[in-house]
Amino acid sequence: MKKTIIILSLICPFLFFQIESQGQTILTLEKSMEIAVTNSPSIQSTLLNLERATENLNAQRAALKSKFALSVNPIDYSNSRKFDSRTSQWFTNEVINSSGTFRVDQPILATDGKLSLVNTFGWQSNTSDNQNVTTSNKAFLNNLYLSLSQPLFTYNRTKTAVKTLELNNETAMLNYSMQRLSLERMVSQLFYNVYMAQMSLTIRDDENVNTQKSYEIIKNKVDAGLAAKEQLFQAEVNLLTAQSSKASARVSLESAKDQFKQYIGMDIFEDISVMTDIAVTPIDVDGKKALEHGLASRMELRQRQISIETSQFDMLPIIASNEFRGDMILSMGVSGDNPNLGDIYAKPTKSPHYGITFNIPIFDWGQRAAQIRAQDAVINSQKLNYSNQNTQIQVDIRQVVRNLSNLKAQINIALQNQKNSQLTYDINLERFKNGDLTSMDLNLFQVQLSNNKMAYAQSLINYRLELLNLKIQSLFDFTTNQPVIPEQYIKPKAKNN
Repeated sequence: MKKTIIILSLICPFLFFQIESQGQTILTLEKSMEIAVTNSPSIQSTLLNLERATENLNAQRAALKSKFALSVNPIDYSNSRKFDSRTSQWFTNEVINSSGTFRVDQPILATDGKLSLVNTFGWQSNTSDNQNVTTSNKAFLNNLYLSLSQPLFTYNRTKTAVKTLELNNETAMLNYSMQRLSLERMVSQLFYNVYMAQMSLTIRDDENVNTQKSYEIIKNKVDAGLAAKEQLFQAEVNLLTAQSSKASARVSLESAKDQFKQYIGMDIFEDISVMTDIAVTPIDVDGKKALEHGLASRMELRQRQISIETSQFDMLPIIASNEFRGDMILSMGVSGDNPNLGDIYAKPTKSPHYGITFNIPIFDWGQRAAQIRAQDAVINSQKLNYSNQNTQIQVDIRQVVRNLSNLKAQINIALQNQKNSQLTYDINLERFKNGDLTSMDLNLFQVQLSNNKMAYAQSLINYRLELLNLKIQSLFDFTTNQPVIPEQYIKPKAKNN
């Protein structure tokens, strides 16, 4: 019987608001989260940042594939007067040509080099007039060659760019996941605020009904001359107080609704009510498991690791700012020309080309060394941030575990207080009916009962919110015994020394 009373005390707000909520939008916590995720400006902004980072990474990965290009020069005509330094004579040169170049460039990720296949095909008409002697040549020409350009004794810039964009994309994904968890925490808090305000209005309505009955009982007694008239005055004050409390509860409910609708992005003029089951069975939490899982999977730690890795990548251009570097070019090709297109390679000409250049730094007055020391300070600062974050996570998780143990005890206390106050009120209501208790004293027991009902509901909500907090802190849901992030996506802890 007692269990039935407790369950009814938890679901009565739903029954009351279902009766009053014809035309209202009924929201569950899950539905509220869906609306918030769709409408939240912060979530939308984070999603756009994630999309930008993802597309930048896609673009960089696409740049690693073979690039095909075709350039066409349909017609090029020139007629110019030139000087031949060999014969010390001026001559007129008329040139008409048409050409096209097809090339395939393939970046080499492993070495930061580039392999190119180039073919240039064209037709040319060249006429020269020197002292009334005219010479001309018309021919098709083709030049096909394969070249390799390779930097030496330096870091791999292409691989560094890809890795940096991968870290940026992972950071954007972590930001989105953390924003979702933060949103879930805030939506839950505001949702339960509305729930408590609904429950408060229901309880105040019950108070008003009970006070009205008490007023009618004492009025009948006064009219029959069985009670002093001053008791009727007190009953009237109690009734007015109950009505005022109900009106205040309704105002608080509407304010809580407006705050909730504003946060999740609903029209503040839309009429809503919330529905949920706050009954919860306290569970035993393994504090050691919560710590281990939190340290293994907390996204803030991964962000700190990414900051360390990014700072180390930023060191590479500094080291390379005044470095000993070489560049090697190798090329092998074949060219040919002939007035007849079919005989273009009748007499081919091989065209090898190779070369190596070196950049040798001599003295920079300590600029490079100073920049390296400055970046070292940045890296060490990031490592310190990682260590502090690691410690803070342990402190937070240990605190939440302790809070859950304390809240579990508070639930039992609040439940017992509610049971006791209900029995006390029922007993004193009979005493009031028998004339052994004044309306003022009965009102005190009524207020005590209402406060204990609210306290019990609040203790359940506090426990549920702290469980959610533990889920966010450890990224492990102890109610379902499942990790928030699948194990295959949890990266091993990076060494920060």
